[in-house]
Amino acid sequence: MNALKNKVQLIGRLGQDPEIITFEGGAKIAKFSMAIDDSYKDKNGNKVERTYWHPVIVRNGLVKIVEEFVVKGKEIAIEGKLTNRTWEDKEGNKHLVTEVVASELLLMSK
Repeated sequence: MNALKNKVQLIGRLGQDPEIITFEGGAKIAKFSMAIDDSYKDKNGNKVERTYWHPVIVRNGLVKIVEEFVVKGKEIAIEGKLTNRTWEDKEGNKHLVTEVVASELLLMSK
């Protein structure tokens, strides 16, 4: 049951080209947002469509795959875990962001 504690799987499209960040020492991460489309019927039976945006972080060896093959509009599947981080802007306001840290990435055909 431990394997299911913090696990998320998403299939969607990139909203923009990935941002590749290189740190001192050469380590890299890739950041992008994934659009996940969903629909449901409201109480009147009308179809309602929504798009959910999920920020994704890719580390380690998967960054190379992102750099070479992943672009805006590309459909991918990811598996990973949810993480939270806080940051403070220039005005001193604190922000909380929830991100998916991907451990697996699959390029969808098309």
